[in-house]
Amino acid sequence: MSLRLSTVILPYRRWNEGSRAAWERAEDLGFHTAYTYDHLSWRSFRDGPWFGAVPTLTAAAAVTERMRLGTLVTSPNFRHPVTLAKELITLDDISGGRVTLGIGAGGTGFDATALGQEPWTPRERAERFGEFVPLLDRLLTEDSVSYEGDFYAAHEARNIPGCVQRPRLPFAVAATGPRGLRLAARYGQAWVTTGDPRLYENGTPEQSIQAIRGQAEKLADACAELGRDVGELDKILLTGFTPDRGRPFESLDAFVDFAGRHAELGFTEIVIHWPLPDSDFAVDPKVFERIAMEAPAQLR
Repeated sequence: MSLRLSTVILPYRRWNEGSRAAWERAEDLGFHTAYTYDHLSWRSFRDGPWFGAVPTLTAAAAVTERMRLGTLVTSPNFRHPVTLAKELITLDDISGGRVTLGIGAGGTGFDATALGQEPWTPRERAERFGEFVPLLDRLLTEDSVSYEGDFYAAHEARNIPGCVQRPRLPFAVAATGPRGLRLAARYGQAWVTTGDPRLYENGTPEQSIQAIRGQAEKLADACAELGRDVGELDKILLTGFTPDRGRPFESLDAFVDFAGRHAELGFTEIVIHWPLPDSDFAVDPKVFERIAMEAPAQLR
């Protein structure tokens, strides 16, 4: 299988002041999928413009035709499965069945406290995620769902007519721990990683490769426990969070080398950030477009 190249476009610009143009250009460049972050705000953008993921993807669906669209990633930090399912079914319909839901357990950023709650511990996040994903799976595949759990409930929640994609839109589950990897193995059509965050500051690219190889092996073990072939899952790397930092984007050759080393680990999709001035994603737009147009052919 050829290694697919996708992008993630942060929702920090008004639609008619650069955002729309980026989504349209992403399709022109041939990206397999264009994702966006699903946060209420994010890091240094907390005191600046930041727009909602689902409305942004809905607008993107209206101005694109071929490219897949998705979140990278949605989390339980401020989402409820019942309302999220309704939005996703609507988005899948508007896009003509082009939506992928990237989904993870969430973290300790602004989303964790924006609704007034105390940040959940890692264990609490894992427990909520373990209930969130199976319930969302049901809500996207059954006409009517009733459920009473420790964290979430649904009472005769109707989701007719369901997704355009059958039996539902695909889940790309972000996970590195055992609970999350088991959820990816059971419910995912894809697995997402950013690498090992402990290596970002002081690790080496070689250490990162080894850590990611270990994650992939644990995913394979989780699949084996369920009797599932790990080859059924796409494996997605979201770049920008490994010790390589910006080096893979200094030239086309540097990126092809970086992507090729990860393809050898079994990755089927590499996601790169749309150029973002004055940030860790401040890639030269000319180099970025050359990567988009030329790298996929070199990675077949």
